[in-house]
Amino acid sequence: MRFPVRTVALASTLATIAALAACSPAAEKPAASSTPAVAEAEAPKIAPIPASADVLPFAIGEFQAAALRDGGLSAPNDNKVLAINKTRKDVADLLTANSLSPDTIDLSVQPLLVKTQDKVLLFDTGAAALFGPTLGKLPATLAAAGVDPASVTDIFISHGHGDHVGGLVKPDNTLAFPNAAIHISANEWASFKGQKAMAALVTAVTPKVVEFQPDAELVPGVVKVVDIKGHTPGHSGYLITSKDQSLLYIGDTMHHSVISVQQPDWTIAYDGDAATAQASRKALLESSAASGQRIYAVHFPFPGLGKFEKKGDGFVWIAESAQ
Repeated sequence: MRFPVRTVALASTLATIAALAACSPAAEKPAASSTPAVAEAEAPKIAPIPASADVLPFAIGEFQAAALRDGGLSAPNDNKVLAINKTRKDVADLLTANSLSPDTIDLSVQPLLVKTQDKVLLFDTGAAALFGPTLGKLPATLAAAGVDPASVTDIFISHGHGDHVGGLVKPDNTLAFPNAAIHISANEWASFKGQKAMAALVTAVTPKVVEFQPDAELVPGVVKVVDIKGHTPGHSGYLITSKDQSLLYIGDTMHHSVISVQQPDWTIAYDGDAATAQASRKALLESSAASGQRIYAVHFPFPGLGKFEKKGDGFVWIAESAQ
């Protein structure tokens, strides 16, 4: 997402997510054996993440994870942000029907932290100072979560918009996470390097960047890229797996937990290829609702954790805390 505002292969996206689900540990059942099982060495315990107003810990299988609040953004309901192909009344009616204010579009920003037995993973980095005082809380939030930025081993960037990459550097443009590899798709990196406003940030992070191709496995058995087209040239989601559980980080496939989910065809100003992005949204909604895939949505109301469910001819977001 960029704020203020500065033909997907539907079958391909569906097939990718379906294939990932089919290959998940839950789909594989070992054959019965009369031979006594050899006891496996216990994996080292992962220290729990302390909870706070800005840190919501949860588990993904054996991994410790947490939603990390970076802040929030609001825009007037004026058809310049979401639903630019609709009227203000269309949006107001939908928001009112879902017990939300008809006057504003409110979005959250929450990067995702995942701790494995030997890695500390961060998915996107928030906005830092790029969008004013309502964002940029990630350093304080990490401290509240007991995480030293120097301990982060890998950062996974969904795309190059400022509210996802601004936190890669400190105010003096030195690395905020000095020991982390920065994973970003080759197409997205090529596009990002062309943004003159980001030149200092690009210079700082270049030595740490690790480019990847669509659908790459970045951490074997743990993090796999999900190519979700339309928002930016190399926009990526990430499937995080531990044991028989998984979480799909959807980046900016969707921005608003009501508008993007219940009306995926309403055009978003931030999408570089609106038609492709709309098809990607519908594909993800269909496949995830059918499989029950657990979702992490970086711009939905904090903590952005839940699932999509089919409702009539459409879909709704079910926040995990409400289940």
